Amino acid sequence: METQRILMRSLAVVVFASVIWTITDAVEKVVPCCTAVSRLTREQFTDPIIGFRLQNESLPCLKAVVFETVRGELCLDWRQRWVKEEVKKLL
Repeated sequence: METQRILMRSLAVVVFASVIWTITDAVEKVVPCCTAVSRLTREQFTDPIIGFRLQNESLPCLKAVVFETVRGELCLDWRQRWVKEEVKKLL
């Protein structure tokens, strides 16, 4: 009888820990954001732009334009003139 109680308590602890771990893991997985931006010139940025998204500032994330290319995403300074022009072309 005592062994059964110990097993049930152990099982309860394992289930509880698993639930907490799962919830905590889900909360910590946030969408990656730009914590730094590139100041590449248009001449240095040669990849074709497939799409973009705007990122608002919410520390540690910086305000940025994120261009999507075939090689991945690149965070760029939203204040650069050429970046603004590219965004207008994509709208």
